[in-house]
Amino acid sequence: MIGRVLATYAAVSYAANCALGLAVASGRVRTGRARWVHHALYINTAASSAATTAVLVAERGRAGAVGAPALVPLALILYAGTRSWRHPALAAAIGPFVVAALVVAWRHAPDAVAGAQRTRGWRVARRKGKS
Repeated sequence: MIGRVLATYAAVSYAANCALGLAVASGRVRTGRARWVHHALYINTAASSAATTAVLVAERGRAGAVGAPALVPLALILYAGTRSWRHPALAAAIGPFVVAALVVAWRHAPDAVAGAQRTRGWRVARRKGKS
C-alpha cells in the first residue's frame, strides 16, 4: 500500500520537475533567483525515487527493483551541466523507470493475495471438516 503512494508521489515530483525544466529551457518561465525551486524538486524526486525503490523491493521482491535503474541517471545528472544535451538526456532516461515503478506498484500482488486467500480458505475448510 505504501509503495503505491510513494510511486505516485515520485512520479508527480518527476513530472513537475520536468515541466519546470522544460518551461525554463524554452524561455516560457524565468525563475531568476528562484532557481532553488528546480533544485528542491530534484532533491524531492531523488529522495522519493530511492524510497519508492526500497519500499517496492520490500513489498514485491525482485519485481520491485524495476525502479532502481532510475537512481543512476538521478545521481549522474548533477555532473551533466545544464547547458549541454546531457542534462535533458539524463532527465529523459529517468522517465521509463518511474513509469515502470508505477505499474509495478499499482499492479495487484497475485502471490501475496492468493496465498492469503488460500490459507484462509484452507483453515475454513478444515474447520468444517471438508479437508
